Order: sequence, then structure tokens, then C-alpha cells
Amino acid sequence: MHTKLVILDRDGTINRASDQFVKSPEEWQPLPGALEAIGRLNHAGYHVVLATNQSGLGRGLFDIAALNSVHAHMMKALAAHGGRLDAVFYCPHAPDEGCHCRKPEPGLLEQIAQRYGLASLAGVPYVGDSLRDMQAAAAAGCVPHLVCTGRHPELAGQTEAPAGFPPGTQVHADLAACVDRLLNRG
Repeated sequence: MHTKLVILDRDGTINRASDQFVKSPEEWQPLPGALEAIGRLNHAGYHVVLATNQSGLGRGLFDIAALNSVHAHMMKALAAHGGRLDAVFYCPHAPDEGCHCRKPEPGLLEQIAQRYGLASLAGVPYVGDSLRDMQAAAAAGCVPHLVCTGRHPELAGQTEAPAGFPPGTQVHADLAACVDRLLNRG
């Protein structure tokens, strides 16, 4: 049986990114069309899973309770748009901790594969807003999909990522446009 799975980054993909980190539910602001797009994936039979670096934990900027409250707020907002996330995977480490789960390392994605009993993530879309997301996707065998709503707004209007990104990286204006392409591919 083939599991219909899409893996998403959080900040810059589902909600507005912040250089100050998203530390509270009040700071979590969904991007236009993102919640509806996740609902469309769910209604098409996809499991949608979050894979997010949360180095603010390792840096001491917020605690697990704060992260959980942000995610509870996000889940409630998603539910209001007919959507849900099946699971949330996050890396709590600061950049200098040398873990295997902080993107661009593929550890979070490997944990997701293990949770879903998948020997391979080949063909599974991973949607994120940064080079490090695309590198993690490629390292784990996922299909990299870059959205221009976070770190790379200058790529809007392009369909292929520039040199330096993993080969085959597809570029989309936002999560809604990416989901349009995923659902229309067949």
C-alpha cells in the first residue's frame, strides 16, 4: 500500500517567518491560502506532517509549553479550514549542537519515514521555504518543493530553482500553488 504523504516546513511555508522566532500563539500568523491548501491535501487523502527546526528551544528563547501552545493554536486554525496535521516533528537543537535532526540534515524526515513504516521517502513531496529545507528533502530522497513565501521571495515567478539548490527543486509562489500542482498531477 502506498501512503499518500506530504511533509511541510512551518515558518515561511504555513505561517509568516520571523527573525525573532515565533514564540507565542499571537505571533503565529498564517500565510494567505496556506490553511485551505492543507485542508485540500487532507480531503484528497493525504497525510500531512510537519518537519520544523525550532532552534529557539535550544537557544532558550521559548520552552516546550510555548511551542506546544503555538502548535495547538495552529491546529485549531487549521481545523476551522477543514485541515489537520497528522504529526509534528521538530528539532529542538541550537545550530551548534551538531545533531542529525536539524535541517539541512535529513534526520527529521527519516523519523517521519520510520513512523509511517516507509523504507523510502522517494516521491514524497517536501515543501519548505529555504535552501536548508530543500537540502534535507534531497538528502532524505523526497521531492523538493520551494515556496517563495519565506526566505526566497525573489524566486517568485520561476518554476525551477537556481544553481546551488538540489536538482529537481520545483518552485511555487506559495503553498496553495504547490498544492494545486500536487493535486493536478494525477
